[in-house]
Amino acid sequence: MLKVGIISDTHRLLRPEAVRRLAGVDHIIHAGDIGRPDIVEQLRSIAPVTAIRGNIDTADWANAYPATETIRLGTRAVHVVHDVHDLAIDPATACIDIIVSGHSHRAGVETRDGVLYLNPGSAGPRRFRLPITLATLDISSASLSPVIHDLGSG
Repeated sequence: MLKVGIISDTHRLLRPEAVRRLAGVDHIIHAGDIGRPDIVEQLRSIAPVTAIRGNIDTADWANAYPATETIRLGTRAVHVVHDVHDLAIDPATACIDIIVSGHSHRAGVETRDGVLYLNPGSAGPRRFRLPITLATLDISSASLSPVIHDLGSG
């Protein structure tokens, strides 16, 4: 079993609650709107990180991060895109098991055509009165077990 931490829309803020919740994961995915380069460095002190840039990541440091990335975690293919509406592939025909996105600040878990779509919500500053959240995902060859974690008011 592989435990993955999934975070997005930190917008320059890595909350202590997020760091605590991510402790012990095997890998972290940051789905964009990082805000500052040291956010990813802090996450790397917890576990290896795959990060993409989001629409607010426009400074020179953000050029180090791709707009999308496809990785393999265990036996599963994961495609990371900041805004799911910018998805430029057909996940089912591309043999993608999981789509990770952010941008909307709304956490969500949905399976469509055998593909898990996971948005961890926003772990940064509270916006639009939405909860502050991130996700964990347990990956095995037989199952995917996503959980959305409410980090509270911080």
